[in-house]
Amino acid sequence: MRFHILTNRLGAGIARLFPAALLAMLLLPGMAAAAIEGIPGTNFVLTAREGTIASAPGESVYMWGYANGTGTMQLPGPTLIVNEGDDISVTLHNSLPVAAGNVSIVFPGQVVSTSGGVPGALTREAPNGGSVTYTFTATRPGTFQYHSGSQPDLQVEMGLYGALIVRPSMVSPAGCTAVAYDHAETCYDREYLFLLSEIDLDIHQAAQLQAGGAGPIELPVGAYFSEFWLMNGRTGPDTMASSSMPGSGILPTQPYGSLVHMHPGEKVLIRLVGAGRESHPFHHHGNHARVLANDAHLLLSATDPSKLAGPLLFTLPSTPGGTTDAIWEWTGKDLGWDIYAHNSSGDIVGCKDTDGDGYADPGDPGDAEPWEWCADHGVPIPVTLPDLSSLVFGGYWSGSPYMGDLGSLPPGEGGLNPDAGFTFIWHSHTERELVNNDLFPGGMMTFMIVEAPWVTIP
Repeated sequence: MRFHILTNRLGAGIARLFPAALLAMLLLPGMAAAAIEGIPGTNFVLTAREGTIASAPGESVYMWGYANGTGTMQLPGPTLIVNEGDDISVTLHNSLPVAAGNVSIVFPGQVVSTSGGVPGALTREAPNGGSVTYTFTATRPGTFQYHSGSQPDLQVEMGLYGALIVRPSMVSPAGCTAVAYDHAETCYDREYLFLLSEIDLDIHQAAQLQAGGAGPIELPVGAYFSEFWLMNGRTGPDTMASSSMPGSGILPTQPYGSLVHMHPGEKVLIRLVGAGRESHPFHHHGNHARVLANDAHLLLSATDPSKLAGPLLFTLPSTPGGTTDAIWEWTGKDLGWDIYAHNSSGDIVGCKDTDGDGYADPGDPGDAEPWEWCADHGVPIPVTLPDLSSLVFGGYWSGSPYMGDLGSLPPGEGGLNPDAGFTFIWHSHTERELVNNDLFPGGMMTFMIVEAPWVTIP
């Protein structure tokens, strides 16, 4: 039950700093998206604009970012979702302040042609008020990033970056929801994007003070020192706010959330993008993750190229400019007790496993749940549960150690886990990155909630 202990402690810390009613609104499982939010297509129009983002608990940070068309600046830029083999066109307009100078986009991993604009050091640039168009063919699937190639020490720091996802042309094999690459072993059921970055407030404050001048903007003197760490453009606990609540408008310039949901036995594809200048070790409690690819290159066996050979890791390294794809799974195998409390009813029909994999058969006529580990079916929890008067309650404690079971809670306790899932914190393993400008909890953190099989996840 260490996952409940951890989330109790963290939930209690969050509850002391942020109103419980607001957190309940932000963290309800039904509000999370089960797939990556972005813009599908082949022709995109992005506009570089200035704006601000919010960081809990109530700070505002001056930023630059790519907007979708003529819309609002956002951080990160729109996630572009394309298909392998498609011819892609991206037109960039520069609506930044004059002092910001020229702006551009670099697409690592793509062979890009450009038209319009002015020649730049790395890419063709859009001058203030001007435009440039980039074209390329999405020749291989995977997770990529894009970012400004114009004075990147300033413009990438200010927020001019985003993610590009190229879907494979391969048809998913039978029994597979989707594949991440043109390889049957990259099958997954749900996918989530984690774009990691950071903010040095001195740079943003200097840019804001100089934005009204003629430019160029001068960076402050001194070593780089970040105070905010972001996951998909948000700091915790805003990382767990849904972006799909109709008309919510909670974070209009930060549209992408990071709260993760799954059912036991599902394969979750982690798309990890390092968008800043610092490395961020991405630590996912609950299980190892199988690395599929780095920088959109599959890790294949040297002796059998038809087989994947990525390592099992408990912490995924996120490098500046790099991407990693990995599969994370959880079934509850070998916990040593029945997580669904079948034993409590005294009517244990059984767990049928005819294929010998140890798990309940699909459509088991007994009382086992999908992906239940049969060796634990009906086994009572091996501890004496304490009395409520001996407990301290975190926001994610459902009142019961059993998945999908809501137990007794004192008035005003709990509320952040209405479907009684098992919760695991996913976060940067650089501990100083779990704050918002020295205020804990915050920074680069979110939760994975493993929901009971009967709970609907959008």
